Amino acid sequence: MKSGKGRVLPLLLVVVAVSLWVYDQKHAAGNAPKSPLPRAEKSPTPPASRKQPTAKKAETTGGYEFYHGCTLVPARGNDGDSFKVKLPDGRTSELRLYFVDTPESAFKTYGGGETNHARIADQAADLGGVTPKQAVEIGQKAKQFTLALLASASFDIFTRWDSPFNDQRYHAFVRINSGGKDRWLHEILVEKGFVRIHTKGAALPDGTSYPTQKAHLKQLESTAKKAGVGVWGL
Repeated sequence: MKSGKGRVLPLLLVVVAVSLWVYDQKHAAGNAPKSPLPRAEKSPTPPASRKQPTAKKAETTGGYEFYHGCTLVPARGNDGDSFKVKLPDGRTSELRLYFVDTPESAFKTYGGGETNHARIADQAADLGGVTPKQAVEIGQKAKQFTLALLASASFDIFTRWDSPFNDQRYHAFVRINSGGKDRWLHEILVEKGFVRIHTKGAALPDGTSYPTQKAHLKQLESTAKKAGVGVWGL
């Protein structure tokens, strides 16, 4: 039979071995690389170009839909009295001014051999009997003036969405700040001698009647003729 001392020694060795194993496991766990905490996944933000504009309900005034803060959209078909615009909700539309017609800005030949030459001759006759070439020159100046003015600042649009020639160009009144005050673009063009008073007219959004507005435009035209501005100075 073994003595008590002989039995205690193996037992101590077992305790020491177990203690060393526990220490090694804790030390290894403490030095192991920690995994990052899982993060909540975020939905990718779509590029700005993918955002689709949401149409907003337009304000109405004087029987017209009113859009504040419109901007000019560069387009090949832009001219002195018709142009493409961007509405505040992101939509684009091509508009045509009430009351006024600027001369064509170029002689054109279309498919099938048709031209705009007869239209230019008619415009020239209404603009004091200038030559077709002179009419086109005025049309070019009117185009440059209108597009530069609209590109310089945002403007307001009033429209009933009526298309005079069923060509997706819509009649509109354009109000823009000029010389520190709000002005109607078609009136400015008459003052500059860049247009004939010729196309469809309508009551103004501020309540001015059609006859009153047309009489006012005729007065502006008379003043332009006397001053010899624009086409009236040729």
